[in-house]
Amino acid sequence: MSTDRANGSLYTKIENRIATIEFGHPASNSFVSELLERLTKELDKLSKSDEVSIILLKSEGERAFCAGASFDELVAISNLEEGKAFFSGFANVINAMRICTKPIIGRIQGKAVGGGVGLASACDYVYATEAASIKLSEISIGIAPLVIAPAVERKIGKAGLAELSLSPTEWKNAYWAKEKGLFSKVFDSIAEMDKELEFHTKKLASYNPEALAQMKRALWEGTEHWSKLLLDRAEQSGKLALSSATKAALEKFKK
Repeated sequence: MSTDRANGSLYTKIENRIATIEFGHPASNSFVSELLERLTKELDKLSKSDEVSIILLKSEGERAFCAGASFDELVAISNLEEGKAFFSGFANVINAMRICTKPIIGRIQGKAVGGGVGLASACDYVYATEAASIKLSEISIGIAPLVIAPAVERKIGKAGLAELSLSPTEWKNAYWAKEKGLFSKVFDSIAEMDKELEFHTKKLASYNPEALAQMKRALWEGTEHWSKLLLDRAEQSGKLALSSATKAALEKFKK
């Protein structure tokens, strides 16, 4: 059952040391700013919880995983302050995922676009189905995936980032994403994925929490500068969103 709430939904369930975060939005599980803020706060909270060893991040429904940031909010940006605030939403979420003390397992059941690819890239281990194609469409609407680029590059390398971002209208399939290192495992169906995912997360959550936390820290070594980098990128993106070329491109996509 998918949410019909304009500001989206976010639910967390903790069971057997596994915190399952499920987000949703009627527009293909895209993120409005309020929902990004809620996710950031939830990740910070779970990072400090002694009841949690790992986090499972998923979205509602059986179709799209995440269509990225809210198109309506992007179109409404009218000044640099608004632009930086808008793009800082995903910057804050990715940084929260980066500094979280718990390994984050991603469950990608369907297509991911823009910020959705960034979310998947910021997970530490990713399960996906064959339907989980990915696309970075930002260039086609006059902006660029600057905020999520470091997370994507960390997983698929500079060449992979170039291939994905400079072909903004081309979908890459789940096996391409697995070959590049973005997805850890790809399954034929959601049922098959969830069966393996349940087994793996339960096993993982039974291990020494301190060992998991130390491994998480090791996986993200060398990214300490991202706290500033991603917010700088958010400001750059905000400037792009105000350009005449971007405004003209966005007009074509308005309903």
